[in-house]
Amino acid sequence: MQIRAAVLEEFGKPLVVQDVDLAGPGPGEVLVRLSACGVCHTDLYTASGADPSGYAPTVLGHEGAGVVAAIGEGVTSVKPGDHVVTLFSPQCRECVHCQSPKTNLCLAIRDQQNLGYLPDGTTRLSRGGEPIRHFMGTSTFAEATVMPEIALAKVSPEAPLEVAALFACGLTTGLGAAMYTAKVEPGSTGLGAVAGARLQGAERIVCVDMSEDRLALATHHGATHTLTGGPEATDAILEMTGGFGADFTFECTGLVGVMRQAVETARMGWGLCTVCGVAGKGETLDIVPRYLITGRRVCGSSFGGAKGRDNVPQLVQRYLDGDIDAEAFVSHRITLDQVNEGFDLMHHQDGIRSVIQFA
Repeated sequence: MQIRAAVLEEFGKPLVVQDVDLAGPGPGEVLVRLSACGVCHTDLYTASGADPSGYAPTVLGHEGAGVVAAIGEGVTSVKPGDHVVTLFSPQCRECVHCQSPKTNLCLAIRDQQNLGYLPDGTTRLSRGGEPIRHFMGTSTFAEATVMPEIALAKVSPEAPLEVAALFACGLTTGLGAAMYTAKVEPGSTGLGAVAGARLQGAERIVCVDMSEDRLALATHHGATHTLTGGPEATDAILEMTGGFGADFTFECTGLVGVMRQAVETARMGWGLCTVCGVAGKGETLDIVPRYLITGRRVCGSSFGGAKGRDNVPQLVQRYLDGDIDAEAFVSHRITLDQVNEGFDLMHHQDGIRSVIQFA
């Protein structure tokens, strides 16, 4: 079938919306008609060329939701008509990592996915007979996509797909960092990951950001204190916490300077800093050893530590139950032809999340 998709032709250049060919699903694969896709910083990061593992040409996009249109041989967990959220972090439920409660990093298709291929080492996307690689195993800046069954979370059909799409990356990453990775404790003081910290029962929740819109949203989702980002934020947080720091800190920007601040504002004795952001090519995080010697810990979190096929449907249900105001994160609704405008809005810190809606 022929579909319209946004193709990264060259790093540092605008995406090109064009017609490409999409083959049907093979064994263990699913064809999804996409209804919505969020424009995420990771897409912009790859398009810029900053990602050392990036490749082109590829159809970008990974924060998608849609309806199953067809299934390949052997697929049993979804059927045509099911509503699904795409998972760049799959869950086979069989590998040693899926069997462990300690990680969500499924090993089943990781090698081929990192190279831009489906599990059998080929692509379903092409143009003029030449293959186009899949981005993060998803490629959701397109009217339709073919993905492995193990990379789709079946969700309630009651959830609007434009909202459900945000659970494919951004919302789950933030919520999960507090809920699944850091396991924030009731009554604690948290810095960042506001909604997740609230759901875990944190007592004081501080949000630091450069955007007044995002600070206002943080207050709406449970932040008890907000601060404008900058070098002085570290001292402000320490003063706010009696000089000790926060029990849990979260970094979601990908900026190594902010990562360092997150370490330095974690509580002496037991503070845990969780790093969620992806830094640029060649960047390193410098930590003064005494911060670790005096009891602080640092951990990383991919997709919030969520096991996608299990946890994403649960989070979507919590949205439907009223625990999470996911709709508040959708600030702009755009078309596929406006995908580069979505990048511009992000660059100018205009709004929270732009969502592409497909006709």
